[in-house]
This record gives sequence, C-alpha cells and structure tokens, in this order.
Amino acid sequence: MPARPSVLYVTDLAYPARGRRYCDEDILLTSRLRADFDLALCHPRDAAALMDGFDAVVVRNSGPVLHYREAHDAFRARATAHGTRVYNPLTGRGDMAGKQYLLDLTRDGHPVIPTVDRTEDLHRLPETDLYAVKPRDGADSIGLRFLTRGELATLPRPADATGPHQGDGPHQGDVLVQPRIDFRYEVSFYYVDDTFQYALHAPDPERRWVLEPYEPTDADLAFARRFIDWNTLDHGIQRVDACRTREGDLLLVELEDLNPYLSLDLLDEPTRDTFVAAMTASLHRFLDTTPRA
Repeated sequence: MPARPSVLYVTDLAYPARGRRYCDEDILLTSRLRADFDLALCHPRDAAALMDGFDAVVVRNSGPVLHYREAHDAFRARATAHGTRVYNPLTGRGDMAGKQYLLDLTRDGHPVIPTVDRTEDLHRLPETDLYAVKPRDGADSIGLRFLTRGELATLPRPADATGPHQGDGPHQGDVLVQPRIDFRYEVSFYYVDDTFQYALHAPDPERRWVLEPYEPTDADLAFARRFIDWNTLDHGIQRVDACRTREGDLLLVELEDLNPYLSLDLLDEPTRDTFVAAMTASLHRFLDTTPRA
C-alpha cells in the first residue's frame, strides 16, 4: 500500500478570537482530513522546527502574525529555502503579504475602500466625519483607531518620517488611513482554489461575526472573482471581505489569503461537506496525490 501524504497542520487552538472559536473549526477540519492524510497539529511558533518531516504544511487558524512575527519570518524563510510545500502557497498578494495590496488596488482603481499611507495623499480620501487608522501589519482590528480629519494632521510629514517616532501618534509608513464607510452590511465570499464555495453576511454592522447565509447575485460573484483572479493563487483557501455601501455598491475590505476563518459552524451540513470535499481535493492536487477510494 502506498504511503499516505503527511500534513503538518498549523493552528493556534488557544487563540481568543472575538466572536469565534478557532479551535472548534480546526478540530472539525482535521478530523475530516485525517481520512486522506497522515496529519499532525502544531502551534505557528513550532512550524519551522517541525515542517521538514512532512509532505506539506497547511496554515489554518494560526492567529495574527504580529503576535509571533519573528517565528513567522523564520518559517517563511526556511520554507522558501527548502522548497517546502505550504498551503496556502507563500506567493499570496493579499493579507499574507501585509496591507500593501489595499494601496495597490486603490491606486489601480479597483472597487476597494480608498486607502493611503502618506500625509500628502490624505486629499485623495473622500471627506467624512471619521477616518480609520490601522497598523499596516495589523489584523483582527488590533490597533484600529478612528480620528477626525483634523486629528489626521498629527500624521508626520515626509520630512519627519526619517526620525524617531515621537509620542503615541501614528507614524507615516506604519499605518494606513481609510474613510469610515457608512455601509449597510458586510459580506464574505469563500473560495477553494478559484472555485466559489459559499457566502455569509453580517446584517448588523456593529456585530461583525454574527453571520447569516447569503445568496450572492451574479454581480456579487463577479466582484469577488476579480480579486481572486488578481491574487493569482493556484491553490488554497481565500476569503473576500466586502461592505455594501448605502448606494448599493460593494467595496473590498480585506482579501484574506493567509489564514481566513471560515465560520464552518454556521453552514448547513451539505454546504460544510461540500467545502471539506473541495479542500481535500485541492490538497491532493497541490500534492499531486490520489484521493482515497
């Protein structure tokens, strides 16, 4: 009997996510993936030391990288040097690479919440009562603040950016600035490879993780697909987060391609089964192995 492919599944089972239980989702997924793969779980801080003994590394609910930046950088460097197969592949252009993509997409005219990172570009943002200021490498709303237009003047000018950071204000280059959008609701589109799986939305803007099933229109799927195509990942799980403006348009909020939470507990059983089957088949294609009979 041929050896089954082995997978190191990276997760932080103890991460205290707001409104979500990472551990439940990963316990479910690993229990199902074990039917096709020899599988072991580890914390993201241990991945670099353990990964050489496996055919692939699957990064799932591993928490915000900023909590273990040095370990994550070591993992990426070792995986790249050794040619380790990492799922999602480390070539993602979305959150995996930081928030630079929000600036790139803004510059190129994509339907995204307008984003700048330089004081001299603040004029490019629409006038609004409040602006979101967030760390460039942030996640899970860590470090998010809302400032008035006047308070944005505390952002250092270009000449100041080369000096030491003084006080508690945001340092140019460290933060991104966006207008606070008065949106009707947020909606997320979930993909395996380039195939749409399901969508969920949060009807109450104040309760981001109280989600309900959402039936996307063709226009919605065309919106999400443009960012999946832009990211050019051949394999992996992606979540396209968007908000519906009062005018009815969708704007990209985030393109999650590192460790997107999937809210599998909110799905009906057929949809959940379909997703797990799609992920299993994707992993087999990624490893060029044969699914079990």
